[in-house]
Amino acid sequence: MMTRTCLLVLTALCTTLQSYAQWEPKISPMLTPWGEKLDTSSVLPEYPRPQMVRKNWITLNGSWDFALTDSASEVPGYFADRILVPFCVESTLSGVTRKVTGRDAMWYRKHFRLDKPRNGQRILLHFGGVDWHTSLWINGQKVGEHAGGYDPFYFDVTEALNRKGVQAITLRVWDPTNEGLQARGKQLLDPGGIWYTAVSGIWQTVWMEQVPASHIDHIRVVPDLDSHSVLVSVGITAPDKHHLLRISAWDKDSCLVIQQGQADSVLRLNIPDPRVWSPDHPYLYGLKVQLIEKGDIVDEVSSYFGMRKVEIRKDTNRINRIFLNQEAVFNFGPLDQGWWPDGLYTAPSDDALKYDIEMTRAMGFNTARKHTKVEPARWYYWCDKLGLLVWQDMPRCAGGLDPYAAGDVERPARQEEIFRREWEAIINAFRHFPSIIAWVPFNEGWGQFKTNEILDWTKKLDTTRLVDGPSGWKDFGGGEMLDLHYYPGPGIAPLEENRAVVLGEFGGLKYAVSGHLWQDTDNWGYQDTESLADLNDTYEQLIHRLVPFVSKGLAAAIYTQTSDVEVEVNGLMTYDRKIIKLDTSHASRLAEMLYKQAGVFRFILPAGEQDDSIMWKYSLDPPGPGWHAEDYADTLWRTGKAGFGHRGSYRLFGNGSPWDTASIWLRRDFEMDQLPPEKLYLNIISYNAVSTVYLNGRKLAVFKPTENIHEMTDFSSDLQQLLKKGKNTIAVHSYSKDPPVDRNSGLKRQFIDVGIIGVLNDDR
Repeated sequence: MMTRTCLLVLTALCTTLQSYAQWEPKISPMLTPWGEKLDTSSVLPEYPRPQMVRKNWITLNGSWDFALTDSASEVPGYFADRILVPFCVESTLSGVTRKVTGRDAMWYRKHFRLDKPRNGQRILLHFGGVDWHTSLWINGQKVGEHAGGYDPFYFDVTEALNRKGVQAITLRVWDPTNEGLQARGKQLLDPGGIWYTAVSGIWQTVWMEQVPASHIDHIRVVPDLDSHSVLVSVGITAPDKHHLLRISAWDKDSCLVIQQGQADSVLRLNIPDPRVWSPDHPYLYGLKVQLIEKGDIVDEVSSYFGMRKVEIRKDTNRINRIFLNQEAVFNFGPLDQGWWPDGLYTAPSDDALKYDIEMTRAMGFNTARKHTKVEPARWYYWCDKLGLLVWQDMPRCAGGLDPYAAGDVERPARQEEIFRREWEAIINAFRHFPSIIAWVPFNEGWGQFKTNEILDWTKKLDTTRLVDGPSGWKDFGGGEMLDLHYYPGPGIAPLEENRAVVLGEFGGLKYAVSGHLWQDTDNWGYQDTESLADLNDTYEQLIHRLVPFVSKGLAAAIYTQTSDVEVEVNGLMTYDRKIIKLDTSHASRLAEMLYKQAGVFRFILPAGEQDDSIMWKYSLDPPGPGWHAEDYADTLWRTGKAGFGHRGSYRLFGNGSPWDTASIWLRRDFEMDQLPPEKLYLNIISYNAVSTVYLNGRKLAVFKPTENIHEMTDFSSDLQQLLKKGKNTIAVHSYSKDPPVDRNSGLKRQFIDVGIIGVLNDDR
């Protein structure tokens, strides 16, 4: 059988014309180890699309001509600068390091030698990522445009090529950053706090490949773990009725199965006794896809896949958890911003990209939430190889949704069009990677609109993954997770019947390491610590407080964050990655403690969120002496459903009974057939309330005014001493001094509910 390939044509691309300007690095406040030893003759040389590999390709990374003009200018006649592609214009490693606004246009130019291919072969010019609007000319002929800063794209440049000799690429890029409607993530023209330096222009690998006229454009691989098979569909450019597909799955060097069918068919490959992909065992199978015409292989790509299944299901306690391969897996990991002090959006090397994932795993995390940014394909490839679950955000768009607003907001039709086009393109571009298990369309109201409609649409685009929605702030009941943000935390929202409850952001412990700072003063974080030792101790306390929430039903927790970023110094590593702030081995042991807690609890005394039929006796008027005693006569008190108060516009608590006075007194009798043997936690579900809790007439605890969502405190010895077989009485006095008033309902935002939880095997 013949294979129609020609591997010689693109080798000529290695010869580039020398230009009159040379690249020079700019002075930076901080460099990473990889940036310090950057080889400018070999910049990010790795194959950029590991999910669909061809042999006949070449990188165009390296030195390009560059000019910055006003946005109304035509192609400049003179390119005064050199820029190191693929580093963005604002970055140190670009060699330009200039601010770009919507009033500017960025111009790139590169000359190279290439003969126009014969025999119907095509030349595709690929861009991994360019922010934001790209226009391309080849030899002065306009080839096309692309709008989108985070999705990869390509142009077929064949027809614009000269027959022989020198070819010229000219690129115009326009990026309004926060002056436009497009997705921009955390970029800001005037950065500060949680907003970072803008990223403009090319920021991912530029490369070329040669393909036949009819070629494989994309592949879609869907593992079906239940049936021990994988479904493969292939997109073909210029398909012909004579085309056939041959697809084979490989276990290392052994071919497991080969299937052949029509080019427009979906082929199912049976995988005998499949080895599942998980963080603990990230096993990957090989995949080969061949396009065949009249017995000849006209195109071939290699790929891989992981056999895994993710879903929300109830555990043995009827609590919704995240299940991976039929097992409940607590998702625990950092909020990963993906920023670099020398390359900004672009890691200085593939080793640097890999390093963040290696350190995340070394600290015991099994998850990363890629926060309001999209990475190059190789980052997800390393997550697949090293075993890291990924929650993938849609980068932030313009506009904000007030968390206290009564309903959703309207966005301009043009903004919705931009959002939908790019989010769909991102999902389609990265849905291949088994490490990605959840899509996150919205974060904290940033650009949020038509919330539940977008969540449902996202699920339709990819039914094989979870949809978190939205992450933090304004929730309308959609998606598959109820996601709370709570700093420093931890906390948990009420458990729900149909969604898993997750902590989408918490932590943010601050420690500024001298000598490793973007700026020497005025750095920022959520909670100060005084030293590395204090940071580690505070982190340990934070995780200890998280444990009972996991036992109670929390399905995931995302800690802020992987590294410091500019003036934000709450990272697990410094921004330059030279200092690891956490003791990795101890942090790993703390993480293991979390993973084994899921499903080892029971509700000794359920609160209203567990059982909506729970009733309390209550009084809004001061009761007489001894009101908390077991034998107090509360027959004249009112009866109301738990919990009490108003939670504002947040979907944090279900409203049971009204409480809009300064104080409330509660009593509840309950029966114990036998005394619980496990460790006991008092479960206080409180909002803006001081609460004193009594058990069988004895004061048990006082909880101070706070906006905490839940507080689970170890009162095991006291509870075990005070609880008794038969009748028990729990009593609570809560009061709130001048709580905020919900702007929509006019009610005070105050709330109280109480329960007791038993946690098994708590061996901390």
